[in-house]
Amino acid sequence: MSRVAVDVMGSDAGVGPIIDGALAAAAAHPNLHVILVGHEREIHEHLEETSPPDRVSVEHASDVIHMDEEPLAALRQKRGSSVAVAARLVRDGKADAMVSPGNTGAAMAAGTMLIGRLKGVDRPAIAAMLPSLEGNVLLLDAGANVNCRPSNLLQFGQMGSVYAEKLMDRPKPSVGLLSVGEEETKGDRITKAAHNLLRDSSLHFVGNVEGRDIAYGLADVIVCDGFVGNVVLKAAEGFAEFFVRSLKAELTSTWRAKLGALILRPGLKRFAKRLDYAEYGGAPLLGINGVCIIAHGSSNSRAVANAVRCAALAVESKLVETLRESMVSEALQPPAESPVAAVVES
Repeated sequence: MSRVAVDVMGSDAGVGPIIDGALAAAAAHPNLHVILVGHEREIHEHLEETSPPDRVSVEHASDVIHMDEEPLAALRQKRGSSVAVAARLVRDGKADAMVSPGNTGAAMAAGTMLIGRLKGVDRPAIAAMLPSLEGNVLLLDAGANVNCRPSNLLQFGQMGSVYAEKLMDRPKPSVGLLSVGEEETKGDRITKAAHNLLRDSSLHFVGNVEGRDIAYGLADVIVCDGFVGNVVLKAAEGFAEFFVRSLKAELTSTWRAKLGALILRPGLKRFAKRLDYAEYGGAPLLGINGVCIIAHGSSNSRAVANAVRCAALAVESKLVETLRESMVSEALQPPAESPVAAVVES
């Protein structure tokens, strides 16, 4: 039985869709126990309107961290916030995983400070799933670390490789470094130094990849710092929504277009589904001593259900245990850095 704590407070959508998504996940998965974390009275008022499965419980949280609050300061001041309570449930072994669609910075801080980092991990990273012609691609870091050292990028590649193997069914996942050119001489000093570390590691490193290569799936795992990764993620979300809306407008502009759309409808629905962030649920925060899935602030019930499912899958596949073993094993220790990397690190 996987126990997943769901932070139902603080999202843009309100508690309704979050609770409904968590209940849907519990109903669909008989080996899942969901713990709804938030204002007890508000949660029970919503549950009275539904028929929750027996495998649902409520954990009271007296406060909430809102989207516009500074994450670290709010986490220190609001020890009873829903995201903090969910993180402590994981830390204390009362939950196996947590899901939060609230303040992303607060969720990251709660995961890092309350649950704690894995031994051997300098900085946890957000791993986001992006669609490509060759299946999904894992991008990390997607926003946890704005400024990175070369050794951080190496560790992102190590953690991403483990995740791709365990949860994406990629036996020997390929790892690429996002840069401004395919040549190893392209990029800034950090990227060049990281290239050398990745090349000399035991990972299946395929070299530098450019932004356009993401859509072609030239690597299973793509590594970059959190600033670049978050820009890529938000740009991908924006272009996906633009494409779907534009296509819909064109296919409903004339009666001929509508007729063609009717014929193509099954394929178009499958295509739109691949571009919908709700299908991926959320992004795991890799490198902490527990499972933490960070969901979109505007997540609907389907997105939350998928995020909870993703959390349960990570628990069942023993992702954290595998990461813990991998990050302290000799095979995945950072090799001796080049003089350039040492200069950059300093």
